[in-house]
Amino acid sequence: MGLSEGLCDGRVVIVTGAGRGLGRAHARAFAAEGAKVVVNDLGVGLDGSAGSGSPAGQVVEEIRTAGGEAVAHGGDVATEEGAASLVAVALDTFGRFDTLVNNAGFLRDRMLVNLGEDDWDAVMRVHVKGHFLPLRHAAAYWRAEAKAGREPVARVVNTTSGAGLLGSIGQGNYAAAKAGIVGLTLVGAAELGRYGVQVNAIAPAARTRMTAQAFAGLEGAPEDVSPLVVWLGSAASAGVTGRVFEAEGGRITVMEGWRPGPTSDRGARWTATEAGEAALKLLAAAETPGRVYGAAD
Repeated sequence: MGLSEGLCDGRVVIVTGAGRGLGRAHARAFAAEGAKVVVNDLGVGLDGSAGSGSPAGQVVEEIRTAGGEAVAHGGDVATEEGAASLVAVALDTFGRFDTLVNNAGFLRDRMLVNLGEDDWDAVMRVHVKGHFLPLRHAAAYWRAEAKAGREPVARVVNTTSGAGLLGSIGQGNYAAAKAGIVGLTLVGAAELGRYGVQVNAIAPAARTRMTAQAFAGLEGAPEDVSPLVVWLGSAASAGVTGRVFEAEGGRITVMEGWRPGPTSDRGARWTATEAGEAALKLLAAAETPGRVYGAAD
């Protein structure tokens, strides 16, 4: 599990979707840095269908074998009961809770004309609701701690995607969900800072079973992303909140989102023709948007 710097000694960390891929790498990395880890995984397939076995339990055993402390949670974090029990397991087992890493998700890729309502709802549910509910329950605990005079040094690391930042052909549901997570991150950072909570997001690029088909060119390992997640989830990241980072291999990038570009104000209502002429002039002065993943050159 690598050399430890003790960056998370004494911290209790929850990682959702931690049975495989990025989540597993994050859980193991936190444990290697001294954290006690709640390993959540529902054990489903790539499309959310029922799986077999207990991948969360296997990761817990890996952590314990390496000398760390961990406990498994197999609940569905996109349900009220599952999210509430997730936080309860951390408190009941370890007596505290410091960091939440929202990572759970799956894919149901379709072109828009073939994208069914069920495929849309399932992906939005696991990604957006599966981020919101654990965050809400965690925030309620941290707020109560702050009001009791025990201000937390709390951290939330959400998981967005380049698909949510730039779009991705054949992933309208996934891209919309991941864009929603960015909005949730910004609001969480603004609302929860008063309680000692920092909220950031990562847009990871790594070769996992989920990305193997959609992004065949990815070569980075999940373990390459985890060091940034561990730092964001530690006390060492003090003052960093409301940010989105892209991480792939040995590269870390601060992603800069929507902000005002060229503008024109005539001080009165435009006609449609005038508005179009003004828009074309502004577009000529604006930066070219990043290319949607999978789009033709």
